[in-house]
Amino acid sequence: MLATAQDSELDRGATSVGAGAERFCALTRTLLPVSDMIRFVVGPAGEAVPDVKRKLPGRGIWITARRASIEEAVKRNVFARGFKRDLKVAPGLADETDRLLARAALDALAMAGKAGGAIGGFAKVEAALGHGEVLALIHASDAAEDGKRKLMAAIRRARTEESGEIAVISFFSGTELDLALNRPNVVHAALLAGPGSETFLARVKRLERFRTGNLPDAVSANAPADGALELNAPADGAQGNSTE
Repeated sequence: MLATAQDSELDRGATSVGAGAERFCALTRTLLPVSDMIRFVVGPAGEAVPDVKRKLPGRGIWITARRASIEEAVKRNVFARGFKRDLKVAPGLADETDRLLARAALDALAMAGKAGGAIGGFAKVEAALGHGEVLALIHASDAAEDGKRKLMAAIRRARTEESGEIAVISFFSGTELDLALNRPNVVHAALLAGPGSETFLARVKRLERFRTGNLPDAVSANAPADGALELNAPADGAQGNSTE
């Protein structure tokens, strides 16, 4: 059962908000779980700062975790009203929030990789799919369609009635995946069970909800019949040619 919400929009600090708590969105006044919201605090220069990991000091307000909600809150001067003070609010606050959400997801992927929970390279990923070891298939956003089709075929070949759904994630560029996994030319990667894996999936779902407005209950909520759930960033670039 979710904790009782506080009446005030302004919380008493990050440590006062438990994982199962509810808060009022300062924009809509809708009561939501904190997992569906973004916390904002006042930075040292008097600016609104997204606290995407809910760890920054100071009192904070909460906005529904959707790009459109952040943009509307900026337009309607919600941050100054919520904090009851003059506040610097960057016009690109939604962009900064998106960047921080993506960074948080990549940080979790890096931790999973260091613990042996993420592998890169087409052949290694294909083999892991065949062994039923994969929680998520990760493509660089500029990965070639041919490589993606081959790996989706590998998912279908390995699919059994007992298999869990495999999330298919295409949010991140090859450069971002290179840095997260500390290896060059990552086009395809696989997430395995282990430390950091569930954190990465949770943060990717949050990023997907922020960008699309969708609110799936779980990674497997809308999985298609072949056992793969697509979590994709909007297509905005040319496809590459490598299947590394």
